[in-house]
Amino acid sequence: MIIYGHRGAKGEAPENTLPGFRHAYGNGIRHFELDVLLSANGEPVVIHDTTTDRTTGVSGRVGEMTAEALSQLDARRNTAPWPSHCGIPRLQDVLDTCPDFRHMQFEVKTDQRHRMNILCNRLAELIQKNHWYDRAALTSSDTWFLREAKRRDRSIRTGLVFDKRFPNPVRSATRLGCNYLCLSARLCSEAVVASAHKAGLHVSVWTVNRIHDMLELEKMGVDSIITDYPTSSLMYFEKRPNIIASRLPHRTEKDPESLASSTT
Repeated sequence: MIIYGHRGAKGEAPENTLPGFRHAYGNGIRHFELDVLLSANGEPVVIHDTTTDRTTGVSGRVGEMTAEALSQLDARRNTAPWPSHCGIPRLQDVLDTCPDFRHMQFEVKTDQRHRMNILCNRLAELIQKNHWYDRAALTSSDTWFLREAKRRDRSIRTGLVFDKRFPNPVRSATRLGCNYLCLSARLCSEAVVASAHKAGLHVSVWTVNRIHDMLELEKMGVDSIITDYPTSSLMYFEKRPNIIASRLPHRTEKDPESLASSTT
């Protein structure tokens, strides 16, 4: 089972912050899911909401603040406790903190269309420049963004973030040319996973925080889970190499990870 740290390690450290990514990376996590928005000066920054209110207590819109101003805010509200200041980081700073990552899911939230267009360019250029076609995927619930990403480069992996029962998630992801189906745990079933694998999709399920639920998803054939507690989850699954190896029959040509990477 591939373990992705949700927003770094949301349950263990402040979400989408450098200390959170540093904590998870230092404890062996090499797969991450994180949220990306565009700052006022055109730099991609890592934050879930389009406003700074929830995580910093300071009212403001991300798109109206520079990356430098965002880094000065303290993003420790409504998240895991931490002893020192945690600013809103630039995407590049997160990547520098996790240099040997194996895979990143960059989730893009719906924002003003022109801003999403610029962000799409920035992320496509990042993947192309670093040849990260097998190490990164652009994910979103925004179908316009997913189409735009593929329009820029068909080789860029994309993923549909899906939390509705209708329309059919597999057909929706396939129609968009996606490589990933990023599915809400409450919608996951063995039938959906089987259908997704038949369509060549990697199934990544969020947000899964109980080992019992992870084991049930593993039985269904899910490829990866996104969790707030990646380090403790990794410790559990690392002790089960025979179970991990048994995931091999579920691999498809569109799965980006090697069998060796499934231990993280």
